[in-house]
Amino acid sequence: MSQATRSACKANTTCPYCGVGCGVTATVAGGTISAVEGDRDHPANFGRLCVKGSALQETLGQHDRLTTPWVDGQAVDWNVALTTLAERLQATRATYGAESVGAYLSGQLLTEDYYVANKLFKGFLGTPHLDTNSRLCMASAVAAYKRSLGADAVPCNYEDIEEAELVVLVGSNLAWNHPVLYQRLKVAKTRNPLMRVVVIDPRVTDSCEIADLYLGIAPGSDAVLFNGLLAWMAENNKLDQLYLDRHTQGFDEALLAASQYGINDVAAICDIDPERLETFYYWFASQLHVVTLYSQGVNQSTSGTDKCNAIINCHLAGGKIGLPGAGPFSITGQPNAMGGREVGGLANQLAAHMDYHTPGALGRVTRFWATETLTPELPQAPGYKAIELFGAVERGDIKALWIMATNPAVSLPDAARVRRALEKCPLVIVSECVSHTDLLAYADIILPATGWSEKDGTVTNSERRISRQRGLLPAPGQARHDWWIMCEAAKRLGFHEAFDYTYPHEIFDEHARLSAFENEGTSKRLFDISGLVGLGREGYDALAPIQWPVTSSAPHGTARLFEDGEFATPNGRANFIAITPRLPEQRLSDAYPLRLNTGRIRDQWHTMTRTARAPRLMNHRYEPFIELHPNDAANYGIGDQQLAVLSAASGEYRGRVRISSAQRRGEVFIPMHWSDAFSKSARSGALLKSITDSVSGQPETKHGAVALAPLNTAWEATLLIAHPLGDNSQQEAPSWCKSDYWARVPMQGCQRWQLADAKPVHDWVALLATWLPEGASLWCEDSGNGRLRAAAIVQGKLRWWLMVGPPRELPGLAWLEARFNETVISDKHRRRLLAGCDDGAADTGPVVCSCHQVGQTMIVNAIRAGDASVEALGARLACGTQCGSCLPELKSLIEEERSHARAKQASTTEVA
Repeated sequence: MSQATRSACKANTTCPYCGVGCGVTATVAGGTISAVEGDRDHPANFGRLCVKGSALQETLGQHDRLTTPWVDGQAVDWNVALTTLAERLQATRATYGAESVGAYLSGQLLTEDYYVANKLFKGFLGTPHLDTNSRLCMASAVAAYKRSLGADAVPCNYEDIEEAELVVLVGSNLAWNHPVLYQRLKVAKTRNPLMRVVVIDPRVTDSCEIADLYLGIAPGSDAVLFNGLLAWMAENNKLDQLYLDRHTQGFDEALLAASQYGINDVAAICDIDPERLETFYYWFASQLHVVTLYSQGVNQSTSGTDKCNAIINCHLAGGKIGLPGAGPFSITGQPNAMGGREVGGLANQLAAHMDYHTPGALGRVTRFWATETLTPELPQAPGYKAIELFGAVERGDIKALWIMATNPAVSLPDAARVRRALEKCPLVIVSECVSHTDLLAYADIILPATGWSEKDGTVTNSERRISRQRGLLPAPGQARHDWWIMCEAAKRLGFHEAFDYTYPHEIFDEHARLSAFENEGTSKRLFDISGLVGLGREGYDALAPIQWPVTSSAPHGTARLFEDGEFATPNGRANFIAITPRLPEQRLSDAYPLRLNTGRIRDQWHTMTRTARAPRLMNHRYEPFIELHPNDAANYGIGDQQLAVLSAASGEYRGRVRISSAQRRGEVFIPMHWSDAFSKSARSGALLKSITDSVSGQPETKHGAVALAPLNTAWEATLLIAHPLGDNSQQEAPSWCKSDYWARVPMQGCQRWQLADAKPVHDWVALLATWLPEGASLWCEDSGNGRLRAAAIVQGKLRWWLMVGPPRELPGLAWLEARFNETVISDKHRRRLLAGCDDGAADTGPVVCSCHQVGQTMIVNAIRAGDASVEALGARLACGTQCGSCLPELKSLIEEERSHARAKQASTTEVA
């Protein structure tokens, strides 16, 4: 047995992606993580992992990592960076006041990072202007819970999904965005034949695979749908009157507002069949054990809070809350969005679930942090929420902005305005772990932070479960933990004693003590983790996943809230909220006639700074795309896989068209992930206006109004090049980025570039000479058809490979990619380079199963050979046997082949 094998160990941590909060077991040896698998003992996933989680070890390494602090474009040491930061912050406060300073945080931070940030900015710098990118995904759900239930408290847990008789998915493509929960639901449905699943979504998504009923509602009409449900329940005697009388208030007003439309009116507004609508209403009203899962499709709206409250109203009306298998369940988008809210990471919060309007909260937090003698004192009112914050930067009210672990230059709506604001801001500080985000160009001070596998602290998932995210590897270069960076800055600002932490357990202990501080009597707050006070370092390091509240009366945590019907409101009753539905504010017009919908895709995460480091995660959807209904494609004269451009008043988006009957007519879908690091013009935020929910401040990022046109091109090309862009974020872009369209696709052995331009190329030799220093070694041109293939071999190694022509003419690229990893290209392989594949090599087709890299052509061939079930395909090809995310696509391919076979048989019969 080798020394490396002997020293290998396994350690438990949590996944850094979605809010499911899966446990991960990592194999650590020789200072690296060689493999990850699901933690079989973690109650969130019981060993399951999605494809993103399964590829975590592939996203590590020091390439493209920030490892050195930078000030004004110069690499410096930590002392210079932190001293400069403190001096400039102090000068800004002295000249313009405390409220000239702001911070913008992220659900990627750990709870300990968040706590220190909130304490520093609100408690000691005296500015309320600290917000988080969680504002973009969950703020409306938070506001709705607080309005109705009295606290930001998800009442359900994951077991409730499995115990329900009816599960309703609203604005949630669970199969792609929370795949482990989807697999749990799928297994539960198999075990319980009586369970029903309803999917409510403008698009037919992969979540519909297990749906008993699909309602393809018009975008933004969710509140009308659930108002109609509340009225239907009342009309058909399906209310739980005893529960209403004992535990709620405000029902009559809510019902009056909900009763303005009859079922036919609701069906017309929502654009769904009345009979299908009534079926849903009957199923919901007739079952007690109902879980409604909702996510960004509901929240990201100018009326997101009202939509969430319309859902909660229906659960309260039927007493479908506080029971096993029942409740309104907001599924969080980020791994620690909830942990950030626990410590006050939103601009309208103080700390420990206390708001500015919470009676006595200001004094309580002031006493706990001992800030009575500070000038300025603790802020007296909420600060700017995300969109307002960058508006204040643009106006010049915010003079210094510290951004941590997020990329608002891409993710915020009207991103061009955000960039203009950052450009004029006198002091922009960025804490980041990667070196190529769009944001770094605007930073005056850049601070290298630790990333997943290095960070050490806690996160809280969608079911209120606190888990440890453990540091498994040393930080590269001079990268440091976010809490350490802020503490060192705080010391230089004169706050040494309050930020003298040496280990994250000390921060967590303070956070737990604050949750318990004066938490009694009439000031009793639901968020309480006093049972975790005093763990010490050993107890903290060994902390097992646990759901809050954790108190002396509930030392093992609390799985489900409000079981006694006692809510977190002053009188203990849940509030019904009267809802007057509003449709999306971004109206269609002659200039912008199509409704835009945005969302996530299966194998990517946020702006791809992590997932793009794992090349196999780029294979399922490797380019920015525009999903379009066949009728709309025909009307616009645009074919499948053709390049097109979407335009709005604020910007444009370029991508490749994917024609799909799953898309509603008159609407288009685009992914939210691509940034300027990966494409010419594919930021979804460029098409969206900065309009927000008046209650939550959450921006309307699900809907927009756009125009569509073909992207005129004289040529398209695919370039594979051996060397990546490099790890210098300031490096000049390659010459081919001047093309009208480009998309960069990281691969294992090379970088792939998809290129297109409207200007014809009359001399490719001359153009390539401006693109690439190495001339072509191999060359084949068909000028009549505008086709060309070329490659360069330098000292026996393949340096680049080019095909001029549309991507559909490409061979499978696995063979070519392998050639970039060869030390010397053999004569046999050299002869096949321009063809792009070996003699007899099979073209596997577009990747369907990312876990095992199984392509569509392989799957179709296997189906035609008789493997016409997902089980048979799994046995032959292994597709669908790991995370299960590709199972809906496998079933779709099976059904397509069956349809083709039936059509062929019918045609043969007719001829006979």
